Amino acid sequence: MKRYILTYFMAFLVANLAFSQVDRSKFPEPGPAPEIKIADAETFTLDNGLKVFLVKNDKLPRVSFTLILDRDPLFEGDKAGLTGFVGQMMTSGTTTRTKDQLDEEVDFIGASLNAGSTSISASSLKKHQAKILDLMTDVLYNPSFPEEEMERLRKQTLTALAQSKDNPNAISGRMASAMVYGKDHPYGEVETEETVNNVTVQDVKQYYQTFFKPNIAYLAIVGDMDKSEAEKVVKEYFSAWKPGDVPTFDYTVPSRPAVNQVGLVDRSSAAVQTVVDVVQPVQLNIGDEDYIPSRLLNQIFGGGSSSRLFMNLREDKGYTYGAYSSISADKLVGEISANASVRTEVTDSAIVEILHEYNKLVEGGVTQEELDKAKAYLTGSFGRSLESPATIANFALNIERYDLPADYYKTYLQTMNAMSVADINATAKKLMDPSKLYITAVGNAAEIQNKLAQFGEVKLYDNMGFPAKELTADADMTAEKVLSKYLEAIGGAEKAKAIKTATMKLDADVMGTALTIEMYYDAEGGKYSQKTLVGGNVMQMTSILEESGSVSAQGQSMNLTPEQFADAKVNSYLFPEAWLAELGYKATLDGLKDVEGTPGYKVIMESPAGAKLINYYDAETGLKIKNENPLSGDTFFKDYQEKEGVLLPMTWVIKSQMIPVPLEGKMSAVEINPPLTEEDFK
Repeated sequence: MKRYILTYFMAFLVANLAFSQVDRSKFPEPGPAPEIKIADAETFTLDNGLKVFLVKNDKLPRVSFTLILDRDPLFEGDKAGLTGFVGQMMTSGTTTRTKDQLDEEVDFIGASLNAGSTSISASSLKKHQAKILDLMTDVLYNPSFPEEEMERLRKQTLTALAQSKDNPNAISGRMASAMVYGKDHPYGEVETEETVNNVTVQDVKQYYQTFFKPNIAYLAIVGDMDKSEAEKVVKEYFSAWKPGDVPTFDYTVPSRPAVNQVGLVDRSSAAVQTVVDVVQPVQLNIGDEDYIPSRLLNQIFGGGSSSRLFMNLREDKGYTYGAYSSISADKLVGEISANASVRTEVTDSAIVEILHEYNKLVEGGVTQEELDKAKAYLTGSFGRSLESPATIANFALNIERYDLPADYYKTYLQTMNAMSVADINATAKKLMDPSKLYITAVGNAAEIQNKLAQFGEVKLYDNMGFPAKELTADADMTAEKVLSKYLEAIGGAEKAKAIKTATMKLDADVMGTALTIEMYYDAEGGKYSQKTLVGGNVMQMTSILEESGSVSAQGQSMNLTPEQFADAKVNSYLFPEAWLAELGYKATLDGLKDVEGTPGYKVIMESPAGAKLINYYDAETGLKIKNENPLSGDTFFKDYQEKEGVLLPMTWVIKSQMIPVPLEGKMSAVEINPPLTEEDFK
């Protein structure tokens, strides 16, 4: 026993001595790139031109089939949104099965079946292979394109489009694409309500008949199958597919701007942050000599939590939760992007730092330590990707589609490992140009527009990426005149002030759930209450009782801060504009704005405590059309009707990041000067 302990102790000392001699202040020297043994996908081609790639994987009794169309990018023009319908319409029923029947048969065997405008994919257990192929080819050969499904999908698309108009990241993407590619380019066009409504079932059929051809298609098979079986199966199910001529398209290659350009979308209600993107087009394709070094370059620039952008903007400056970059490769045209969501007050400072890192990368290059870290990370990612057999199939497809050397992926890590600092620096100088950038920002224009001017001429865009309408306010217009016109339009200041109490009920439907908002106003008592009810139960409540205020939701209550209370108390007045002088509010005109197609004067009303009430008033009618609240979002007012001598909006549309879709409420009950009790405010 003593001998065993002595032996163990000596081994422990030797191990620790060896460990103590390791200099942990230095990274270990990188070893040679591991040799990657990637099995070749087996290939064959049908007489109709369909190219098939098989990756045998018998570890699990499953098979998957992925059909890909290799067509040129498509400019959809006045039918933008067309391709978004194709896949869903193809799986909405066939000439032999309804949508419900198709879904039921897929679910019954525990399989999956999906389609898009350039693909169809299916997977199942091996024993259900014949069944899933029967379903897959039924969708491929016999889609019925039912009209009723088209209308259902159209409504879904329009709802998603409405949501995206209030999503700052979606807005940023549209503006950046418009600036980089232009609206007459497939990558720059956007779908609108008008273009979506232009798409017909016949358009979808025409697309299907034009582009779903085997001579531009690839079929990747992954699973428990050998080549002889694959040839038999593919011939049985896909040889009847008829080839045909497929149109090709040429587009002007987007050029970089002569000098840096700045785009801005005013999102005043998103006052707490700005979405920033710094982009430029790049000519880069998979297989280009700069492709592999561009992967390393991007990893160093903004590829993760140890990248330059992340360490600068988050770890050092604390401007954001994260800052990242991407360098995309594309047959047509790629893009370099550096982006972050930053606090409004540091928008310009964040852009300064992004540009600094851009310049530093091009002019100063990378270090050996950065390159070694990037190689280690990407080597690991590459190795992990090989755990999926689908990766091998994708490699085979890329080799065919991009005319790559047969051993491109087998030697990928060796090629990456051989890259030197000089190689990466040369790629940075070749691909990146800090003097020809598009700088975009989505945020509070009143706070950031002047600050952005240091980076170039600032051009305003709307939330769909189109140039914002140029609106010129009347030279003699003031906030007082705007508010006076509003009060006159609703029936006059005297009638507005005569309203001491009021109750209103707003009914809405949120994704199939009935919701009611009840509002109680008591101007003389300084009281206000708003209750949100779902199924008759109060889910959220805001109460203003004389000198106190609180918000409660699902049994949890929170007292309002003094600023929140001051902001909320003004809501005890049905028409606060009539009481601004008594409340000590100061009104400021902030120009004429485009409010979803309607020119509206923006008026900021500020209390002595600093609380702000921000409203927009129709330049023509004078009526209030929008309230803007940085905390709760935007409320739009429509359909004014006369109630007890004053005009009130009967439709309210509430848009907020706190709710999944815009909430459209209809006024179901209004009472003017009713008796109210304390219970109404509890």
